[in-house]
Amino acid sequence: MYFCTMSCHLCPRHCAVDRRLQPGFCQSPEEPEVASICRHTGEEPPLSGRRGICNVFFARCNLQCIYCQNHAISGGRVADSHIFYRTVPAIVDRIAEVLETTENMVGFVSPSHYAHLIPVLVEEMHRRGLHPAVVYNTGGYDNVETLRRLAPYIDIYLPDFKYSDAALAAQLSHAADYPERAAEAITEMYRQKGSSLHVDDDGMAFGGIIVRHLVLPGAVDNSLRCLEWLAGHLSTRIHISLMAQYYPPDQLLQSTACPPGSPLRRTLTEDEYRRVTDRLHALGFCNGWVQELSAASVYRPDFSHQNAF
Repeated sequence: MYFCTMSCHLCPRHCAVDRRLQPGFCQSPEEPEVASICRHTGEEPPLSGRRGICNVFFARCNLQCIYCQNHAISGGRVADSHIFYRTVPAIVDRIAEVLETTENMVGFVSPSHYAHLIPVLVEEMHRRGLHPAVVYNTGGYDNVETLRRLAPYIDIYLPDFKYSDAALAAQLSHAADYPERAAEAITEMYRQKGSSLHVDDDGMAFGGIIVRHLVLPGAVDNSLRCLEWLAGHLSTRIHISLMAQYYPPDQLLQSTACPPGSPLRRTLTEDEYRRVTDRLHALGFCNGWVQELSAASVYRPDFSHQNAF
């Protein structure tokens, strides 16, 4: 299955451009641009296991968050030296190579603007006798119709739920409608997969949904409302991955979007994170993971190399 992007409506931006001729907001061509395909051991335990997951990092993104730790490959302008794979056969060749060293799992990272290629990649893997569990690792800014088309190809959804605050979403990710669009998308993922994360005897996931939320410094109320929405509209049985790994990347510190005194120029405080974790437990969430506050000093990829982690 290949749904054409001649008039691109893959994500909520609805740029309606013919990406064969010109890029839309994400600055992506129609054909794939992949920055890294590598073994990654830093995902949630049912996704990484002991040997790690094979992660496919698409270049560029439909959100352009000003604090993105993957800015070197997610920004609108990505150096040619950071693009290592440009064809479906080359991508699947590399997936096959990396899978031999990892758990039998493939994660498509920041895939929303290349969603039309996911079926092609999965079908090519199957043609070659590769049948990994497929993870859709997304920023959460997805079209419901796109997700419905992807349903036969995705085993595990791994969306962010970044914002409940429209003004914050506009300021940090150029997407004032993020709260509504992400809520619709995650609701559709939940409809497809339900509240359970299905794992095998080794604890590896083979179906379900995990919702991530990164707590941002100075934005505790945003986090509290995200958790409240998930509890009130979905279920407290879903797996939540609460993350504390925010740090101010160099490109943000050099940007006028982050003036002196902005809380985004620092990491989380212990009190900020405690308020969010306390609310997580008070709401009754009982499945998932709470990242250590020290994670801010750990998760710092280098995409100048094929193996970024």
